[in-house]
Amino acid sequence: MNLRWWSIEVLDGPRGTARAWRDSLGNALTEAAITHGAYRWEWHTHTWGVLFEIAFRTDEAWAGYRALPLVSAALDAVPDPAYGLFVHPGRGGSNGQPHPRRPRPIAGAGAAELPLSDTEPVLRLTA
Repeated sequence: MNLRWWSIEVLDGPRGTARAWRDSLGNALTEAAITHGAYRWEWHTHTWGVLFEIAFRTDEAWAGYRALPLVSAALDAVPDPAYGLFVHPGRGGSNGQPHPRRPRPIAGAGAAELPLSDTEPVLRLTA
């Protein structure tokens, strides 16, 4: 079975948090997705906001869901309407892959240089 995944990313913004947006509208968006042919769906909470991933069997089913007044109103009500909404095909953010994006490992050891204390003498090698 070939599923077409779509992602709705909502970022925190000046009108509130994406988590509060999901708490108030998430159930209605999920119910509308189910009743309009969604085969799978997942909500993910991140430090920057929320991600709603929805799988439909056809692009037409997605288009029908996206055209619902409820969906349009919910997307208009995101906390940052200017820069805080991304709707795109694929899963896991904007990578377009059929599986969620995973965090990348830390480059190097993930350590930072320790600051020098004021009590330790500093040896200057230049004149």
